[in-house]
Amino acid sequence: MPRHCVLRSPLTAITRTVTVAGGRFAPGHLGELTAVVPFELVDAVLAETRTVQQRLRDLPSRVGVYFLLAMCLFPEVGYRLVWDKLTAGLSGMPVVCPSAKALRDVCRRIGSAPVRALFEVLAGLLARPTTPGVRFGSYRTVSFDGCSSLRVPDSERNRAWLGRTSHHGYPTLELMTLVETGTRALVGAVFGPTAEGETSYAGRLLHLLKPDMLVLWDKGFDSNAFLAGVTDTGAQVLGRLRSNRRTPVLTRLADGSYLSVIGNVKVRIIDAQIAVTCADGTSFTGSYRLVTTLADARRYPAITLVGLCHQRWEHESAYYALRHTLMNGRNLRSGDPAGIEQEMWSLLTLYQALRTVTVESAGIVPDEHGRLGLIGRRVMARLLAPRRHRASTRKVKSPMSRYSERHDDGRPDRSRTITDLAVTVLEPGPEQPSLPPASRDDRCIVPAQRRRHRVLALLQDDPTRLWRPAEIAAYFGDITLHTMYRQLSRWANTGLIHKLGPSLYAATAWTSTPLPPAQTGNLPGLGGRPRHRHHCLDPILAPPMIRRAEPGGEALENQWSGAAVRRYCAAEPSRLGKDVPLYTL
Repeated sequence: MPRHCVLRSPLTAITRTVTVAGGRFAPGHLGELTAVVPFELVDAVLAETRTVQQRLRDLPSRVGVYFLLAMCLFPEVGYRLVWDKLTAGLSGMPVVCPSAKALRDVCRRIGSAPVRALFEVLAGLLARPTTPGVRFGSYRTVSFDGCSSLRVPDSERNRAWLGRTSHHGYPTLELMTLVETGTRALVGAVFGPTAEGETSYAGRLLHLLKPDMLVLWDKGFDSNAFLAGVTDTGAQVLGRLRSNRRTPVLTRLADGSYLSVIGNVKVRIIDAQIAVTCADGTSFTGSYRLVTTLADARRYPAITLVGLCHQRWEHESAYYALRHTLMNGRNLRSGDPAGIEQEMWSLLTLYQALRTVTVESAGIVPDEHGRLGLIGRRVMARLLAPRRHRASTRKVKSPMSRYSERHDDGRPDRSRTITDLAVTVLEPGPEQPSLPPASRDDRCIVPAQRRRHRVLALLQDDPTRLWRPAEIAAYFGDITLHTMYRQLSRWANTGLIHKLGPSLYAATAWTSTPLPPAQTGNLPGLGGRPRHRHHCLDPILAPPMIRRAEPGGEALENQWSGAAVRRYCAAEPSRLGKDVPLYTL
């Protein structure tokens, strides 16, 4: 039978009366968090996943679930000390003292299915209609982002599942979440090896998107397939676009943005330059390129959308709370994939329970007599100061981090307070040839004048030129960009033409042979000495080598590795000829 017991909550250090179970089930609680994860909910997910104990043990399955959540609450101690913290408030009640092996066995007996089902029940939007900062107009703002810095023990089974990483010695886990930016609540989560890629993981969460959501993302999520998948759900999009994407200017808008198309999705492109001035007088500028499906420039001005895109950083704050506040920067415990999966779902469940309490506490108001409860008084007495606008370069102190070396991007090396921020929307360049609204129908035209024959003839005129779909569509003037993308891709798959890179097509395929390891680094100006007159990239000494590949011939990269060519191009940009192949730059 449930009973009342005075507990000192490990989360809030507030002494209050909490309802706990009796008998062997007494250790199954999380202090005040038990109201978010009640007994009935835990029993329901155990019954649904068929993991209820077959006989009444000293460690029932319900107690095991709460123990898993407590392990994530106290990552700095072992199993026995976690149990002691879990039962510290049960004074005067008979409580078992299991061994570390018994606690490990109950975790293995439960598995990961109950905690995953528990997370799926708790996950979701937490904002109420009156919660401020969670909407942009009629849309809820959510964001996609990945975290690849969750480290696991360097065991053989973990390495077989996750592989090794070049940044540090521990295998790392890739976590992808969909977060409500206003409350930092988890709407959904998936995780696995880092080799799969962020967009692949994010594609598993698309079913959680609703038509009343505005999805924010950083660079790397703007692939044609992922953009089409998000828009198919009815959700709107606002995210960063890679600077090397070439988008046609279809319609110029009054605020400096323009309408374009990516794949078969009609979008709006915003090119903005942001000038930042810090309190110490430091100033720098940065260029940002945004893509959105909010096409109405009057209702959604470009400068407003640029400021809104900054809300995506709330996702980083959520990961900071997960990795550094809860885990205290420590590795996960388990040495095998099954334990890692169970621990990750437990950690995500605990985080969501904490966010639920935080959002509810933020909405506390006095009762009809003007009185606040105990938690309300503690919250109101410790309100945080308004967030400061700060800027700094991306740098991590860890010597094994890929961000350990500071890039000279103009930003200060330490966090500085921003005193002034100016956003300028850059208008697109000269007018591009306008494309037709529909492609010409070739079904009633003689074969010699159909689109495929015309495109093949254009590519054969200069077999070594790299053509982009937009250039071909603009050359003929009767083909839409979507049709050109689709047909060039199909012709390349059948071998009719050759695809040499992202959106790069030619009539002739270029082949290259790798450079033997002994010859790498023999480039002038890079500390190496050329072995032969023709082993030099100087266009004056070896002009025949600096040219585009002829059909059946060899390209420049046949003599040196791609990395060596890129190093030389960065060190000696003024010595490059105009005919250096595009793919070496």
